[in-house]
Amino acid sequence: MINIVELILTCGSQEEAQKIADRLLAQKLVACVKFEGVKSQFRWKGKIESSDEIKLSMTTIADNFDKIEAEVAKLHSYETFVLQQTPITKLNQAAADWILSEIATSS
Repeated sequence: MINIVELILTCGSQEEAQKIADRLLAQKLVACVKFEGVKSQFRWKGKIESSDEIKLSMTTIADNFDKIEAEVAKLHSYETFVLQQTPITKLNQAAADWILSEIATSS
C-alpha cells in the first residue's frame, strides 16, 4: 500500500528553500511544495533563539522519506535541520491519482 504523506521542513532563506524544492521536484521525490514565511522560536545549545524562516510543506509518499532526507542534507545550511512526516489519513481520489502520477515510486 502506498501511503501519501506531508513533509514539513524549515529553511533559513527563500533561496535555500527554492533550491531544495527545485531538487526534490526535479528528482520526482515530491509532487508539490508549498512555501510559507514563518517566525520560529526554539531552544538551541542552551539558549532561546528566534529566526525568520521559510517553511516547506511537501506532498510525497512515505517510502521517499529517506531519499528526501539525503537530498536535504546535501543542500541545507542548518547544522541540525528538522524534517518531519505527517500521515494524510484522507485525500480525494483525484488528488491521490495526481500525486502518484507525478512522483517516482518504487512499488
